[in-house]
Amino acid sequence: MNPALNQKQANILYGVLILVCFLPFISPAIALVMGLLISILGLKNKKFTKYTSLSLQASIVLMGFGMNLTQVISASKIGFVDTAISVIAVMSIGLLLTKLLRVDSTTGILISSGTAICGGSAIVAVSSVLNPKSSQISFSLAVIFILNAIALVIFPTIGHHFKLSQETFGTWSAIAIHDTSSVVGASATYGPKALEVATTVKLIRALWIIPLSIVIALAQKGKSNGKIKIPWFIGLFILSIVIAYLIPSGQIVFDSLNWLGKKGMVCAIFLIGSNISIDEAKKAGFKSFALGILLWIFIGVSSFVAITMYS
Repeated sequence: MNPALNQKQANILYGVLILVCFLPFISPAIALVMGLLISILGLKNKKFTKYTSLSLQASIVLMGFGMNLTQVISASKIGFVDTAISVIAVMSIGLLLTKLLRVDSTTGILISSGTAICGGSAIVAVSSVLNPKSSQISFSLAVIFILNAIALVIFPTIGHHFKLSQETFGTWSAIAIHDTSSVVGASATYGPKALEVATTVKLIRALWIIPLSIVIALAQKGKSNGKIKIPWFIGLFILSIVIAYLIPSGQIVFDSLNWLGKKGMVCAIFLIGSNISIDEAKKAGFKSFALGILLWIFIGVSSFVAITMYS
């Protein structure tokens, strides 16, 4: 910790910045930058950062209250096979490129998960199972956030250039753009039908967080003295969806819990950024970005070709 600040001052600083994360204009990307600045200034505070994993898991569970079970079941029946093929293909190629580029295996899994499913949310969920270093999480998030920002600008332009229908663009953007927020932003500018299709397809992909987290937990068996680390929070996430469905009269409360979960995720990402080691982040270097870019190009081009051929 910076000697210019005593423990009490550092606690106050963290407390204020966490409250700032609840402001409406503070996005996950901004929260990550705030955390990185804290780390660069040498103001890490383990009293707060030790709760990073718990805040990640709790946020995911709370966000479940904002999902509609009927829509989840309906969406899971639409394009399930196509989505499964896409997710498995991206994860497989991601792991292959991780070895070829000699990227740290944990960082490779995080970036591949974020590309295959739903960006930052997938990285956060998988992190709760994988227990990576803060630098690995923050670097993976940085890669995803940068590519998201680029996609938000160029995807509508590409869609108009190739005269894609709203339905086709909505499907393509949901598959090829990482985060749900960027999918919504790009498809909304393209048209109302594009937004409707994109939201549905993205929901299908988001559901893969559950089986992927379980598979990774099982894969970690050999790395944890033969014990399987069960991602209990995934079960609570499903339970929160079911509770929201069974008690429709509590919609106002559930909306508040969902909001709290989203803001909790922003706070958790701030804590991740504040706890990184700059030296460790440097080690990730260009190869990790190359992995993210290559995977993004693969999913973007392959999904574009597949969708336009059969639409």
